[in-house]
Amino acid sequence: MRFPRRNRFWLIFLALLMFCSAMTVCQFMANQRKHVESRERFIERYTQGYREEAARLYEELLRNLELLPEKTLRDDSRRTLTLVNPTNRQSENLIWRYHETVRKELEKRSERAP
Repeated sequence: MRFPRRNRFWLIFLALLMFCSAMTVCQFMANQRKHVESRERFIERYTQGYREEAARLYEELLRNLELLPEKTLRDDSRRTLTLVNPTNRQSENLIWRYHETVRKELEKRSERAP
């Protein structure tokens, strides 16, 4: 009974630290899921012919591009690679443009890395 009373501050601090860590991980995972859902919705809308909505989603994906971790960018690159031919320039194809933008961002990050 003495231990909890004497170390009340440290026990509360430890519990709060564990709670905040768990909430941070949950938020990171929620952000990751939201990005994947946005990417898939973009691809779906573009392939179904809803060009205006796909363009809006494309702009949203580009706005958040610099904030994404490298793993997510690599996943995006792999996912879009299956849908486009990277050797042919298709500037009117939004999926191809997103693939090229992601590829360039990955190259830029790899140049910055030591």
